[in-house]
Amino acid sequence: MARVCSICGRGPDHGNAVSHSNRHTKRVRLPNVQRVRAVQGGRRRRIRVCTRCLRAGKVQKA
Repeated sequence: MARVCSICGRGPDHGNAVSHSNRHTKRVRLPNVQRVRAVQGGRRRRIRVCTRCLRAGKVQKA
């Protein structure tokens, strides 16, 4: 599971893309996940974090 935030657990969102003519096709919305060097559990690690968590200050960057 590569595109999952290790802080909030946010991952891909599935649904339908609806066109102007109301046709439905499958689509996937992917979260903006970045690899960040952060302090987790007292040590520096590379973790995947969504930009929502980065902006909210839930991650202490190393």
